[in-house]
Amino acid sequence: MSKLYIVPTPIGNLSDITFRAIEVLKTADFILAEDTRTSGKLLKHYEITTPMHSHHMHNEHKTLPKIINRLKAGETAALISDAGTPAISDPGFLITRACIEENIKVECLPGATAFVPALVNSGLPNDKFVFEGFLPPKKGRKTRLTTLAEEERTCIFYESPYKLLKTLKDFAAYFGGERAISVSREISKLHEETIRGTITEVMAHFEQKPPKGEFVLVVAGK
Repeated sequence: MSKLYIVPTPIGNLSDITFRAIEVLKTADFILAEDTRTSGKLLKHYEITTPMHSHHMHNEHKTLPKIINRLKAGETAALISDAGTPAISDPGFLITRACIEENIKVECLPGATAFVPALVNSGLPNDKFVFEGFLPPKKGRKTRLTTLAEEERTCIFYESPYKLLKTLKDFAAYFGGERAISVSREISKLHEETIRGTITEVMAHFEQKPPKGEFVLVVAGK
């Protein structure tokens, strides 16, 4: 029976994958991977020999028709990203929507997503929150920050080490330097770390200690 499985993969420690995810990856007809080199290490670790094809934001429009035809013919596919749950700040939305439009079954397995442990670990209110992912780099950035400055729910962002200080400076300018923030990096990896404090305090920390790794920023609401 044709089906697209959306399979979360570890964001750090390879042991974070579920038994069911391994089973699906082993039994699917083919795997769609964001980066076959990165995913190849995971598949080799768990002795998964399922054929793997490249599927990422730069080729997904081109490869989608062929994938849909294979699924309509009765095959099953497993979609994975480099780390975490596909479609959460990663490719996945386009193929999911296309499958739904073609009445192809879609099933998303539960699993790793970086913002959940960062939110829970922040100590900030988590009964209601807003996930923003990556802020716009230029166009629309000021408008988004102006809107979020009035948001009362906890806000969650992703950021690279190269833009972390710029984003913290923008937070200080738009949200105020005294707003509480928790910044987690390298979640589930060897050098996992969480820095908590005001935006001004956390910014000072990373001015003294150059940012390394991938970051999740959890900011208190207004």
